[in-house]
Amino acid sequence: MKIGIVNDVRAACEALRRVVDSLPDHEIAWTAANGVEAVAMAKRDRPDLILMDLIMPHLDGVEATRQIMASAPCAILVVTATVSGNISLVYEAMGHGALDAVDTPILGPAGEVSGAGALVEKIGTIAKLIGASVSRRPPATTARSSPPRLLVIGASTGGPKAVSDLLVALPRDWNVATVVVQHVDVAFSQGLAKWLGDRTGRPVRVAEHGQVPQAGDVLLAGTNDHMILTKSRQLEYSVEPKEVFFRPSVDVFFSSVADHWPRAGAAILLTGMGRDGAAGLAKLRARGWHTIAQDEKTSVVWSMPKAAIDAGAACDVLPIDQMPRVLQARLPD
Repeated sequence: MKIGIVNDVRAACEALRRVVDSLPDHEIAWTAANGVEAVAMAKRDRPDLILMDLIMPHLDGVEATRQIMASAPCAILVVTATVSGNISLVYEAMGHGALDAVDTPILGPAGEVSGAGALVEKIGTIAKLIGASVSRRPPATTARSSPPRLLVIGASTGGPKAVSDLLVALPRDWNVATVVVQHVDVAFSQGLAKWLGDRTGRPVRVAEHGQVPQAGDVLLAGTNDHMILTKSRQLEYSVEPKEVFFRPSVDVFFSSVADHWPRAGAAILLTGMGRDGAAGLAKLRARGWHTIAQDEKTSVVWSMPKAAIDAGAACDVLPIDQMPRVLQARLPD
């Protein structure tokens, strides 16, 4: 991959440069000292990935991410001195299209770089995401009766804001169970649940292993393993299938729901990079579920919804603001 580096601290830029130089098949496209330079360079020479700092003069990383995703969209990984200390800005950047966030490695006095492991791992995951293929799971048996109506949502790049915009427009007392799979590292899942709850005014919880979705629940996948639905309608976390590098995978979850939830509901595939979710959405549609893909205009990145549309997996292609009306008609109390 061609990688752009955006950071106003010289030592941080050097640490990032050394990390990228150490990785085979990756090269530095350019470096920028602030968001203004980053936006201009991304337009002139769009890289495969940008390592974006948050706190910078002239134009911060949140606004730079928004402008780049609007004018020269590409994968963006937030790399900041302290993710936990800037968590609100991290979620804002993810709302505009950043894929993930990680602490900046540290350049030591002798030129050694420490704390680079997490960054290297996330770069590897994004490299796979850019060239991702659709995963599939074999069918299983159908589960027991009398469940509530179920809404399942899959999202990736730009997903936090899209999910919050959708949830805030749904009735507070809606008698439907909602389960969300968002591509996010386990380190951010609890914070994302709280952020969604604060923005939507409704309880949003990280799903616990063994939990059964109940009417009114809003549950979020919360680990780096896949979330699946079992025959007994329990949500569980599983390392299998190991070959699927999206963790948690929308395809794996949607497929398990198609196999084990005995009452057809509704499924939505929101903004995201790659193809994760297309096969699972198609399987749900084949089982009688009402399936929706987000339209191009309101998507930060249209790759995931487009893949589903191209596969014939979507009953409807809609902007966010039209989804609540359709959902309430399809999933009446």
